[in-house]
Amino acid sequence: MVDALLLGIDAGHTVTKAVLFDATGRQVARGAGTVPLTTPRPHWVERDMDQVWRAAHEAVAACLAEAGPDAPGAVHAVGLTGHGDGLYVVDERDRPVRAAIVAMDTRAEPILEEWRDTKVWARAPDLSGTVPFAGSPAVLLAWLARHEPEALRRARWLLSCKDWLRLKLTGEVATDPTDASASFTDMRRGGYSPELLDLYGLGALADKLPPVLACDAVSGTVSREVAALTGLPAGTPVVTGAHDVDAAALGVGATAPGELCLIAGSFSINQVISERPVVDLRWQVRRFVRPGQWMIMSTSPASVANLEWFLQVTGAPAVHRDGVYEAIGQEVEAHLDGPSEVLFHPFLYGSPYVRPTSGTFLGLRGWHGRGHLLRALMEGVVLNHRWHVDALCSKLPVSGAARLTGGAAHSEVWSQMFADALRRPIVVTDVEESAARGAALLGASAVGLLDDVMAGCAAVSVLRRHEPHPERVAVLEEAYEVYREALEALGPVWARLAAPEGPG
Repeated sequence: MVDALLLGIDAGHTVTKAVLFDATGRQVARGAGTVPLTTPRPHWVERDMDQVWRAAHEAVAACLAEAGPDAPGAVHAVGLTGHGDGLYVVDERDRPVRAAIVAMDTRAEPILEEWRDTKVWARAPDLSGTVPFAGSPAVLLAWLARHEPEALRRARWLLSCKDWLRLKLTGEVATDPTDASASFTDMRRGGYSPELLDLYGLGALADKLPPVLACDAVSGTVSREVAALTGLPAGTPVVTGAHDVDAAALGVGATAPGELCLIAGSFSINQVISERPVVDLRWQVRRFVRPGQWMIMSTSPASVANLEWFLQVTGAPAVHRDGVYEAIGQEVEAHLDGPSEVLFHPFLYGSPYVRPTSGTFLGLRGWHGRGHLLRALMEGVVLNHRWHVDALCSKLPVSGAARLTGGAAHSEVWSQMFADALRRPIVVTDVEESAARGAALLGASAVGLLDDVMAGCAAVSVLRRHEPHPERVAVLEEAYEVYREALEALGPVWARLAAPEGPG
């Protein structure tokens, strides 16, 4: 007889993973599917919503097949998590109205520029805890209202990624406090804010926002149609879940207020849980899964996605294949001696700055090879994380080691760079799929397998601990000074090189 199992589904920007865990949070089996991002026009970054669903149900089927014939009947709940922000729009028949827009999309930058001269910029942080960015729902909906009004007329529900998957799994519409707080909920009181919707000129869309349920509430059950696709038993409870930032914090056990957690994936995510909302334009204040706590996160689309791009354009194997991080680590390690000769700004998909930026290599010479470029790329990603962490530490009580998860955590060389650049210990846990594990733990709480989801979060082991190396700290401190100086110097150049914006 197979013990109780929990399924966590984690839908990232490109890869969707379905992972089975036992009731203690130990990984049992895994399946995955890839969904390509498309850029039909400059600044647009989209996904086909049917492909997103196909990748999810195929990942679930693969995971259950790997676990064995008794596994489906042992699944007590399905937990959901996914990338935040962006927009997944469905009509009355629960069909996509258009392609999903993801958080790396910047088509709506001209609308942001307009808002910066209005009361939106002053009032939004006080109400919601953040100013919007180009890929957040408020800005994207304003763009659709201006350029694709027919899409909004056809829309019945305005969803996030994981909530689209719930709709397909169960036929039920819902979201949770962490995803709901992306644009439209009151930071202090919770719940949707009519004042915020009106501030953005979106008051007419209030009835298209999904109901908000607790992260560990049962929000539907697996339908018969989905059971046939996946192998999950019809009637299996599906839990509301959480934004992947929050789920990853649960997964690696970074749930104590003041503890720093870094997610180095498509986005540079740098987060601290707080027992009070602390507002600053350099970060976002959102609800955490535990009532009465907030997730303070300073983010930008400027992390490991840069490596994926580099490997693609240089003809190297895809980053998700086995052994790539180890091979890259060896290549970079051979070029780690001495100062940073090549500088990289990791802004291929965006940056934390209001002004125009782009990805940039500086200092290249004829004797530099691929290893020098990879070192520069890794360091550039880490230095961008450093900017975010410095911002958080300027106003929040952040102490001790930081927990690192995401793609960079698979590389010992890269993990060590984080310790050296941030001047603090970096802890990598034995959790391979942190967001999926967090979603599964919420499922365990929902069906009574865990009395307290936070107890399950703590059951992780430290795989590696990286202490700062003084000589490398000095090297990266110097590199960071040059990195910041180059940012200022290149501002006018980047502005002139910026591709013409699409219609605002």
